[in-house]
Amino acid sequence: MNTAVADTPAATRCAVVELRQYTLKRGQREALVWLFENFLIEPQEAAGMQVIGQFQDLDDPDRFVWLRGFPDMARRAEALQAFYGGPVWAAHRDAANGTMIDSDDVLLLRPVGSGFALDGLERAARASAPRSPARLEAVVCPVEAHSEEPVRRWFEARIAPQLRANGAEVLGAFATETAANTFPRLPVREGERVFAWFARFDSAAALAGWEQRRESLADWRRDDAALRAMLAGPPAVLRLAPTARSRLGAP
Repeated sequence: MNTAVADTPAATRCAVVELRQYTLKRGQREALVWLFENFLIEPQEAAGMQVIGQFQDLDDPDRFVWLRGFPDMARRAEALQAFYGGPVWAAHRDAANGTMIDSDDVLLLRPVGSGFALDGLERAARASAPRSPARLEAVVCPVEAHSEEPVRRWFEARIAPQLRANGAEVLGAFATETAANTFPRLPVREGERVFAWFARFDSAAALAGWEQRRESLADWRRDDAALRAMLAGPPAVLRLAPTARSRLGAP
């Protein structure tokens, strides 16, 4: 075991987070989720990373979204080399890759504030738990370097309070990690900057209720218009359902 990682408080372990979005072959998502949750979670964590959460994209049946974290960029390289150079990935990579069309949609992020709070979020045992009724909304906003800080301030002052007032738990906010990719074998999206946030709702109905209320909130409409004026392009909104063994979004 890497004692430096094990002895580090959970809040500081994920100073680097990958947001990974995979486009899959038609009808292959359940196969990948089964493989991932039965064989690929614990070996990644044994190599020195945190598997934060994995999700079904509610708007695309052939998209798998997941998050993993690292203490820093140097240890990211070490952990990825240990896993992808090891026997577990060698045994399962053909089956995993066989479900995928594209796995290169990856953003490297750093937390703005404390990031994901993982303490107390236990992962269900293999094949033992129903899926959580919770739903997540992730919003990924393209920004210019000079607008990252104004967008952060706007989010914290205006957007986050509206989410909380309408039943959401704000899980974390993130900006692009601008350090060079320390594991080039796995490509990441380079040459762009984003500001992203993640919010949790207790159920699909709660998320739908928020989406309906948001359309009728004059303050939100003004905030949304003002936020968009600071962005480099339209935000991407991901509506996500946790898989059975996801830590983030668990009951």
